[in-house]
This record gives sequence, C-alpha cells and structure tokens, in this order.
Amino acid sequence: MTEDNDNTVYIGSKPAMSYVLAVVTQFNDGQDQVHIKARGKAISTAVDVAEIVRNRFIEEAAVEDIDIGTDTIDTDEGDEMNLSSIHIDLAK
Repeated sequence: MTEDNDNTVYIGSKPAMSYVLAVVTQFNDGQDQVHIKARGKAISTAVDVAEIVRNRFIEEAAVEDIDIGTDTIDTDEGDEMNLSSIHIDLAK
C-alpha cells in the first residue's frame, strides 16, 4: 500500500456524502487510486463511502485492498488506548 497524501481521504465526523464528493473529485482529477482511511467510530462511514462511490458514482471503481488494524494512541490522562483502523484502497 502506498502512502501518498494527495489521494488519501481521511474520514471524520462529517456526513458520508462529503467524503463521497472528495473521493469522486480525486478520481475526476485523474487519480487511478484513492485511499480511504478511518479510525474508531468513523469506520462504518468509510465503508459506506466506498460502497456509495462504487455503486452510485464510479461503477468501474473496485476495492483493490482493505487493511484493518489497531492503532495505539495516548490519552490526555497519559494512558494508552487501542483504536481500530481501516484503510480501503479504491482503484479505477
């Protein structure tokens, strides 16, 4: 999996269609591959974004790779917390 921030969409707390627009814009700007990344509660939104892009907007887009994992983050209290993450690669 390549790490290129020019074609990476980070999923947060906005509505899914905001991120769908970002992914479609990346493809329309000539990208052959777009990376969708999310952590924690945003994982379900990331999956929704990938499926909406594939089924409604860019039907030739396919899921090339899905990588799941756990990130360890430091809390404000100084503790460590595990947070699930997902990386979805869509390619045309």
